[in-house]
Amino acid sequence: MLKPRIVAISIAAALLAGCATQPAYEKPAAELPAAWRDVPAQGKPAPGARWWTLYADPALERLVDEALAHNRDLEIATARVDEARALLQIEDGNQMPSVDAGFQRNRTRSSERSATPLPPGTPLERNNYRAQLNVAYELDLWGRLAGASKAARSELLASEAARETVRITLITEVARGYFTLVALDAQLDSTRRSLELRSRNLELQSARRSAGLIGDYDFRQLEAEVAAARAQLPALERSRSTEELALAVLLGRSPRAIIEDTVSRSADRGQPAAPAVPEGLPSDLLLRRPDVVEAEQRLIAANARIGVARASLFPRISLTGFLGSESASLGNLFSGPSLIWQLAFGLAQPIFQGGRLYGEIEAVKARERQAIAQYQKTLQTAFSEVRQALIAQARVREVFDAEGVRVAALSDALRLARIRYDNGLSSQLEVIDVERNLLQAELNRADALRAQRAAVADLVKALGGGWKDQG
Repeated sequence: MLKPRIVAISIAAALLAGCATQPAYEKPAAELPAAWRDVPAQGKPAPGARWWTLYADPALERLVDEALAHNRDLEIATARVDEARALLQIEDGNQMPSVDAGFQRNRTRSSERSATPLPPGTPLERNNYRAQLNVAYELDLWGRLAGASKAARSELLASEAARETVRITLITEVARGYFTLVALDAQLDSTRRSLELRSRNLELQSARRSAGLIGDYDFRQLEAEVAAARAQLPALERSRSTEELALAVLLGRSPRAIIEDTVSRSADRGQPAAPAVPEGLPSDLLLRRPDVVEAEQRLIAANARIGVARASLFPRISLTGFLGSESASLGNLFSGPSLIWQLAFGLAQPIFQGGRLYGEIEAVKARERQAIAQYQKTLQTAFSEVRQALIAQARVREVFDAEGVRVAALSDALRLARIRYDNGLSSQLEVIDVERNLLQAELNRADALRAQRAAVADLVKALGGGWKDQG
């Protein structure tokens, strides 16, 4: 009765020692703000999972779907998730017994002149057949295998969060690239329209010059303005081509499609998107931002590896055995007398490793400290990006509204300037100056519209890619 009790006490002590090798995980403390600032009073409170539909642009929605289906960076991130899942399967499998089967057949011949002659009647040439089932199992008393499995599971969760970060970033970049294209289209339209009006005016003034109604100075000024407007077109067209090619790569299109196809877009309505309004406590951001989730899972994995390194100081206990048959003839291989088996107990205790094991423990502790700092930095970045995106969303809307007022005022000013010029109350240079300012205002308004739409996407990205509806 004493021996079973001693064995039970030994096992319990070993299990307690195993628990001691695994450090308890504690989430790093973070001082969070009580509430958001610069939140718009009105807007879209709940974009949802497909948050890009808040723009109500079918062309954009089709492009996002195309990117999610074919983007190569997203494919790479997905493959990394599959790799992490396979590594977890390996670590989980290490905790289970391994079983394999083997079959051997060999034929040998002994020497007639060896120092140890065979007994009389023993044939020099012999056959041997052996079939066996092998089993091996390591007792994880110190939590080494369990810790490795826990670390691999956290790495899988981290890789899934990293994939979500890639997904959110991809959608945001597609939206930004799309609205940049739309803005460049609008700027090209404004420039071409201005160029066409100036060219017609130049033809008219050329006739007046021939009639002696205007001088060479005024005519050359008009000619220079037409050339200036024409010079803006190549730069805008080049920027549009560059943006379209970059967007085609984001969409995951083939090299042939990149060269031959174009990126479709809807007719621009010229209206800003409704601002996104976040709701909930700031702590909700910890659950929403996938990069924060990834950083914490990396920290949990680093914490688990400390236990793995500590367990390396303790003995590794293994149980092995086999069951099978061995016979000189194949016909008798599975008969009763051919039965063979073996059970074995193995223990390996590190004694002297030159400080290597302790060095490994210190190394994983240092990696944990790095992971803690990375988690805290990621958290800081998350809140900073949300605050910056909230500010940008409000300010760029103000810029757009101001540029709209400026365009309206300059359009009316151009009408009045032409009336004054036709009635001889002002010079052609005043008309040219107003035309130049109007064109620049239209270009600025198109860019402000792009910036406003991009700011909405940046805010949703900063918040973790959309959030659930209230109620």
